[in-house]
This record gives sequence, C-alpha cells and structure tokens, in this order.
Amino acid sequence: MLGKLNMDEFAMGSSNETSTYGPVISPWRRSDGGNAPLAPGGSSGGSSAAVAARIAPAATGTDTGGSIRQPAAFTGICGIKPTYGRCSRWGIVSFASSLDQAGPMARTVRDCAIMLEAMAGFDPKDSTSLNLPVPKWEAGLSSDLKGKRIGIPKEYRIDGVPAEIGALWDRGIEWLRDAGAEVVEISLPHTQYALPTYYIIAPAEASSNLARYDGVRYGLRAESEGGLDAMYAATRAEGFGRRSGAGS
Repeated sequence: MLGKLNMDEFAMGSSNETSTYGPVISPWRRSDGGNAPLAPGGSSGGSSAAVAARIAPAATGTDTGGSIRQPAAFTGICGIKPTYGRCSRWGIVSFASSLDQAGPMARTVRDCAIMLEAMAGFDPKDSTSLNLPVPKWEAGLSSDLKGKRIGIPKEYRIDGVPAEIGALWDRGIEWLRDAGAEVVEISLPHTQYALPTYYIIAPAEASSNLARYDGVRYGLRAESEGGLDAMYAATRAEGFGRRSGAGS
C-alpha cells in the first residue's frame, strides 16, 4: 500500500465534498481555459484523482450506487464494480451491505483487469465472498468487436438529457459500429424502478450500519452530562458530518 486517499464521509456523496478532511479537487481543468476547481466524482474521488494525476498507477475504490464508475468517468480513467462477492469486503466500513462492492480503478482497461485478478478470490473472513475460480481477465482482453452484438437499452434515453450528452451517446454507438459490432436496441423495462429501489435499500442499510457508532463499543466517545441518550447524541453530533446525519 502506497498511501491513503480521501473520500466522502462513510461513502455518502458523489462529488467528494463531504470528507472531514475537505473536498478533493480533480486534476483536470475546463477545456475553455477556465481554472475553476472541478469535482472528481465520488465517493471514491480521492482514488480517481490520484490515478488521473498519475500519482499512482491504480487504486482501489468502493461502489454502492456508482462510487467507482462515476468518479472514473469524471476523471477520464477506468473503473470496475465487480460482481457482488468477487472481491473481499473484509475491513471496509459498510455503507449499504447488500450493495457495497470493492473494485479497481486504473488508467486503462488492461490495468483494471490485472488489478481485479489480484483482488478477486475467496476470503473466509467475508461471509458474502464467492468461492469460485478467478478468471484470467487480462488474457481474455481483445479490442476486436467484429461479430459482437451490443445491446443499447432504450430506457436509458430519457427526457431531459442535455443535447451534448445525447450527441456523445450517438457518437459512441457509431464508434462501435465502425469497429465491426452489431448494435441492437434492447429493453430493460424495470429500469424505472432502479433508483427508487436504491433509495429504499441504501438509506435503510446505512442507518443500520451507522448505528454502531454510538460511543459505546468502539471509536469516538463524546463526554456529556445527562445520561446514555445524551452521550449517544453528543457522540454522533461530534463524530458525524452533516451528510451522514449529525446528531441523529
């Protein structure tokens, strides 16, 4: 391990502005000459910024609802959220246990494949770990798309998407066709339920997981007069930032 990287507090955030250490700033700047600081995405924004700035060749991240993939996209690198159980989560502070997954972040797909092979595997300390052989992902990489069929979900083209984003989407489809792939429209009819489902599961599991930070069993304990409930409230108010529910 080379070092520690910043992230949103308890992985709650998508811009890396909620860390107790302050926000992470992307190494990228606007193409119009502006020098305003840009967000690197989150919650694994420290990882994405470090890799994009070439401070490190690769980094680990955690993804609950996009916290590897979104910062990777924000900073122009690659990130993978593996299949649930592929990588051990032992030692990770849980956000939403049934959604959290560790994965690699690197500058290229090949580097991600190399790192994922090293990260994946069975861990008896993680009750959700998959006891399956680790594929040779790097050896299986190929840039040849001839004969491949790629489905584009029609539900992903929603109203309100900016025109420039739609144009980039269309350009990507043309790149796939130019590379020899057959692009077909498919339907994922339950897409509309994905976000509502996430916002039921994630907050419920986060509330359960964060309840352990009460000043009794481990971690910070704030001194307070007024009994046990007052100590709970003081500890959580002092130890939690606004995003993760100060005083709750």
